Amino acid sequence: FFLGSNSVCVWTLIKPIMEEVKKEVYSVWALPDEETEPRFRKLMEALRSEFAGPRFDPHVTVVGAINLTADEAKKMFEAACDGLKVYSATVDRVATGTFFYQCVFLLLRSTPEVMKAGEHCKNHFQFSTTTPYMPHLSLLYAELTEEEKKKAQEKANALDNTLDGLSFRINRLALCKTDTEDKTLESWEKVAVCNLSP
Repeated sequence: FFLGSNSVCVWTLIKPIMEEVKKEVYSVWALPDEETEPRFRKLMEALRSEFAGPRFDPHVTVVGAINLTADEAKKMFEAACDGLKVYSATVDRVATGTFFYQCVFLLLRSTPEVMKAGEHCKNHFQFSTTTPYMPHLSLLYAELTEEEKKKAQEKANALDNTLDGLSFRINRLALCKTDTEDKTLESWEKVAVCNLSP
């Protein structure tokens, strides 16, 4: 009996510690300004109504999926926010990719400002990848054929024909839990949002 009650005490101590060291998949998103966001959202909803796919907020990923504890993620996110100012991004064109998370997207111009922001965040998160940073704002997550992707791309251009060359401000960063195995996105969660300094 004594051993049983003692083990309960041990577990009450161990569980919070285990929660702290548990690693989850996090990403950092750069969020478009409040004036432009509804425009992107409307376009995303129109594409989703025809081609299906999960709902997600308009964003530009600056740090891809990285395994961290909640504490590590919070500290790194705060440090990244602290040294970054509002910056501008410009749409190059509507493009298509080769996998689910890059199905149809707005390819952004790789301006020094955009690339520097991406590098800044990656450095704070000690995130390294062999793939060069390709700034983009996804419009649709889906598994489509090449023909369907082309159709979705054409639809996006028809719905909003002034996207090419569109400039907008990135004025917030968001820390998100993004388990990439969950293609429903139901487990995805925005953990924190910070406003960038002007």
